[in-house]
Amino acid sequence: MACFVYAIFGSCKDSPVGPTAIAAILTRENLHDLGPEFAVLLCFLSGCVELLMGILQLGFLIDFISGPVSVGFTSAAAIIIATTQIKDVLGLSFPGSKFLDVWERLFEHISETRLWDTILGFTCMAVLLLLRKVKDIPVGPQDVKERTKVQKAVNQFLWFISTSRNILVVVVCAVMAYLFEVHGSQPFILTGIVKAGLPPFHPPPFSAQVGNHTYTFLEMASNLGSATFVVPLLAILENIALAKVFAEGKAIDATQEMISIGICNILSSFVSSMPVSGALSRGAVNHASGVETTFGGVYTGILVILSLQFFTPYFYYIPKASLAAVIIAAVVFMVEFHVVKPMWRTKKVDLIPAFATFLSCLFIRLELGIVIGIGINVLFLLYASARPSVRVEKAVSPSGCEYILITPDRSLVFPSVEYVRNLVSKAGMKQGSSSVPVVIDSRHIQGADFTAAKGIKSLIEDFVRRNQ
Repeated sequence: MACFVYAIFGSCKDSPVGPTAIAAILTRENLHDLGPEFAVLLCFLSGCVELLMGILQLGFLIDFISGPVSVGFTSAAAIIIATTQIKDVLGLSFPGSKFLDVWERLFEHISETRLWDTILGFTCMAVLLLLRKVKDIPVGPQDVKERTKVQKAVNQFLWFISTSRNILVVVVCAVMAYLFEVHGSQPFILTGIVKAGLPPFHPPPFSAQVGNHTYTFLEMASNLGSATFVVPLLAILENIALAKVFAEGKAIDATQEMISIGICNILSSFVSSMPVSGALSRGAVNHASGVETTFGGVYTGILVILSLQFFTPYFYYIPKASLAAVIIAAVVFMVEFHVVKPMWRTKKVDLIPAFATFLSCLFIRLELGIVIGIGINVLFLLYASARPSVRVEKAVSPSGCEYILITPDRSLVFPSVEYVRNLVSKAGMKQGSSSVPVVIDSRHIQGADFTAAKGIKSLIEDFVRRNQ
């Protein structure tokens, strides 16, 4: 659904809107094992929040999620996603989605590891990582114009093999599992029966029956809690980040993206969808394929519908280990350790919100990690506004009168008033011996609030009392 809707309302040609790994793990964390109705309602509520944010032009809220916080969150999410797939690579079966919980249970059940699943899983990962590099093999001269037709064809073929590596690995493994099954052997754990056909078109569930308890709409929304704001915020962030990567210098309309993603989620909830957003890895494939408009999403949507309608019986034979390997090989490149060095060289303080977000997301909860990261960033911003840089220097006027020149570097707001007042008073008494005139250069002060006005008034009174 989202593919077709985004083709009409979206503004980024490379954005393939649909379920993403980050949206999936955030949805899972907030469902509390209450069933798919809650995921569909979360999709609807996310869409409403995104649409409202777009209408109210609240795109500036995304600016509060800084680069370091975004990097910390994405890296932690990637590690959690990879961790939850390790059990399938080893052929183990146990519940658990928390980072520490999964590792603890992994060591408890390690003796139950299935040999063939493990071999298949690690082989698939190795093949996927090798195929990822195939497109970088140079065939012929560096200059594309100097290559022969055969060399160009070989380069195109290598690019195609590299780009379609996931589907190739899954199909080969499924065919292999099918052949084993035909000969009466089943060495791998298979995906099993996948329900065929398309979901019916009906409104999202505003009540749900779980066990003996019937949840009303308010109870369902209450159980989803902060997810109704965190999931849409991160969906927009993911989509705008994707749009910026492939913008090629064009301006990104954040408001338009919010409205389009909002409509995508609202309409997707009518076909039993989980929350959707743009995926960076699929966006990269779209961009490399030479997609020119958002209409590319229509082809994606048609292929998905055909798969659901006709190919689901064949999904039965896909080994779980191969699917897990595909996911791990994809998300491992979302862990952005390479940004630590430029952060260290640019501004070391940025590492604090980055690592705080990373560790909080990893060991507490993803949405709490984001909140903690944003909180630390806001504290840094508040500290900077509360402690402006103030330059104090002695100067002599053209007539030979000595005075002290004090220059604050930014506007006066209430957290900084007392600090600046004390600093000016101290300079007047210590360096000016309570007699030398003090001049405040206010060229950088574009505004002052009520508290600042009161502070300036008190400061003048202090100087009047000292006859300075």
